[in-house]
Amino acid sequence: MSEQRASSLLGPADALARRAAELLVRMQDDPLSVTRKELRDVVTAADLASEALVIEGLRALTPDAAILSEEAGFFGSADGARWIIDPLDGTVNYASGLPWFSVTMAYQEQGRTLLGLTHAPLAGLIARYTADGVATVNDRPAAVSVTTDLADAVISVVLTSHYSTEEVERTTDVIRRLAGISRGVRIVVSGALEMSLVAAGKLDAFVGLKADIVSHAAALPLVRAAGGRVTTVNGRDSGDDDLEKIASNGHLHEELLEAIRSA
Repeated sequence: MSEQRASSLLGPADALARRAAELLVRMQDDPLSVTRKELRDVVTAADLASEALVIEGLRALTPDAAILSEEAGFFGSADGARWIIDPLDGTVNYASGLPWFSVTMAYQEQGRTLLGLTHAPLAGLIARYTADGVATVNDRPAAVSVTTDLADAVISVVLTSHYSTEEVERTTDVIRRLAGISRGVRIVVSGALEMSLVAAGKLDAFVGLKADIVSHAAALPLVRAAGGRVTTVNGRDSGDDDLEKIASNGHLHEELLEAIRSA
């Protein structure tokens, strides 16, 4: 019954994510009020406008469900269903006029993601997942790449402004190691978008060493449904609350983990 409910929510939630994404596109060229958060991270008026739109829509759609959001935090009952949302994943990119940002939404019951959506309007990506069989990127079945060797892989690594000095050092060590043995390392910093690109076979892997729940909950099961893996650095399957999320096509996963550990 839970999976059926999630399927019934897909259409309305998808339309809501599209509205929020369209709002972000309209606002991006306007003068933006930017406020500093942790370290050099920021929040903009667009974050708050998109969040207000999405929360209002989800409350109307599922009044019984709690909501965990990037800016507003958690509200509602901790015992029932919940939405996990990032109304603007990739704020620094967005505020700089770059196209690598998205609206991401996940619906969960009993800690299991039953529905996931990622709308990245200027990157031209819409990813959809439901636990009863939907796993698509731009309306095509999600399928990871067939790359088998790290030497041929293109990998995105998160290095962002809210990392501490120690976290920056750890991440740059990983980037240095991977840059020497892979085809290419990219830094995008929009987790749901990047993991969706892994699920679509466009990226071979994604490395997040401090991956928050709101940016990744929607895309994590999509990668697995597409045939990939998402683990911690020690190889254990990564869950929503794990900071380490190493996603790959699966074929090169062990080689990737060994490279990260060696860094």
